[in-house]
Amino acid sequence: MSTTQKNLSEFATDNLPDISAKTFAIVVAEWNHEITEKLFEGAHRTLLQYGAKPENIIRANVPGSYELSYGSQVFAQRENVDAVIALGCVIQGETKHNDYINNAVAHGLTQVSLKYDKPVIFGVLTPNDQQQALDRAGGIHGNKGDEAAITAIKMLNF
Repeated sequence: MSTTQKNLSEFATDNLPDISAKTFAIVVAEWNHEITEKLFEGAHRTLLQYGAKPENIIRANVPGSYELSYGSQVFAQRENVDAVIALGCVIQGETKHNDYINNAVAHGLTQVSLKYDKPVIFGVLTPNDQQQALDRAGGIHGNKGDEAAITAIKMLNF
C-alpha cells in the first residue's frame, strides 16, 4: 500500500517483545536535517513508548544517506547493540542522483544486516519533493521514524 493511503505511524502492536534490556543504535543522516531530525524524534519516541530505556538508545550522525551503511555497520558489529535504525531522506532532484544513492543505501544496509545477523532497518524517505518528505516525517502520512522503530522492535522477536 502506498503511503498516500497508509499512515506510517499506525501499526499492529500485538506480541511485541520486551525491549527493556535491548540496545538500539539510531544512525541519522545530517543531509535534509529538517526531515531527518523529525524522523529521529519519531523513532526515539516510539522506542521509549514500547519499553526501551533512554540509556539504551545510542544516536550517531553521518553526513548524508550514502554514509548510513557504514555508520550502521559500526554499530551492528558491536555485540551490545541489538538493532540498528538508519534514518535518512533523499529527495528526487533534477538528476538521477537519488536513484544511485537510494539503491546503494538499500543494498548496503541489507548487507550489514546479513553480515552481522541482526536487524538493520531502512528508515530512509525517498520522496519526490520536500512536501512529500514533510508529510512522511510527522505530517499527514505519519512518521517513517515511528515505522522504522516498530520494525526494529518486531524484528527482535524473529
